[in-house]
Amino acid sequence: MLTFTLRRLLLSIPTLLFISLVIFLLLQLAPGDPMAQVPLTVPPEVKQKMREALGLGQPIHVQYYKWLIQFFWIEPLVFIDYLTNTSSLFSWLPDTAFSEGKLRVISWQTRSPVMDIVVQRMPQTLWVVGLSYVVGIVIAIPIGIYSAYKHYSVFDQAGTFITMIGFSIPPFFTGPLLIVIFSVYLGWLPSIYDTTHVVTDWESFKVQFFQMIMPVMVLALQTTAQISRYMRGAMLDNLNQDYVRTARAKGLREGVVVMVHVLRNSMIPVVTVIALGMPAIFGGAIITENVFKVNGIGQLLLTALFANDLPMVMTLTFIFAILIVLFNLIADVLYGALDPRIRYD
Repeated sequence: MLTFTLRRLLLSIPTLLFISLVIFLLLQLAPGDPMAQVPLTVPPEVKQKMREALGLGQPIHVQYYKWLIQFFWIEPLVFIDYLTNTSSLFSWLPDTAFSEGKLRVISWQTRSPVMDIVVQRMPQTLWVVGLSYVVGIVIAIPIGIYSAYKHYSVFDQAGTFITMIGFSIPPFFTGPLLIVIFSVYLGWLPSIYDTTHVVTDWESFKVQFFQMIMPVMVLALQTTAQISRYMRGAMLDNLNQDYVRTARAKGLREGVVVMVHVLRNSMIPVVTVIALGMPAIFGGAIITENVFKVNGIGQLLLTALFANDLPMVMTLTFIFAILIVLFNLIADVLYGALDPRIRYD
């Protein structure tokens, strides 16, 4: 297993470099000019200096190389320094190195470092999207197990109907519908997520909890619908296998047969779905975040696309690519833990 993990980690390096090159070249071909928002009264020579300050006057291969160095070396050091709050990693640099944006990936829209904005937005996304994913998994797995064990029962038929609704209704319809019901008519829940709210005591925690209910419900509905169907299908495939009949013939209790033997083998395809869905947590939910005004990563990406902020779009897209490669590796490693028959070495 260790050999396989190291081999996959080494293989991921050229994979990510190729992905970064494709993302960079595609966004370079995108139309638009970062100087388009500059007032017409600004002289052309000033615009040219602004363009050079953003690194747009250099050849494409030079821009790509600088972006890689900034992303893989400078930004991780800045993030470590942010977590440790030491500022010792950059004590050898001039004081103006970061204030002038010479060593950071700078957003064209805000003229501030991209990673600083991402770090500011990430907690809101993890609060809402991350919690909804956990809630969806916790609800979906028991539903899928019981639906498979009692297949074609009333519970299974009702679960199938509800999951089909979860698959069919998009968030841009479910979100406003919940706002109309619970905020406008009933007045139970706030319609807008207050990103400036800080939890300091029990009362502020209740405010935070109530404003998270609707966006978490919208996102958890889709997660529950997807994972419960995968769980049900995997359980049905394994319930009729020979090893299940053998376990029952040996006199094992039904709970042990289902919850230990069948569940462990059924989790292998479900782990793939859960692992591949994890990057979406960090990517945010673009539609849901905009419906409920959650100031998260999804809304940040949408704003950057509308503003033609290529460094922000490029950085966020590449972060999502890294997460997808990472969680694919985690899913492959978990296969070996769930099924001893799988050997990678």
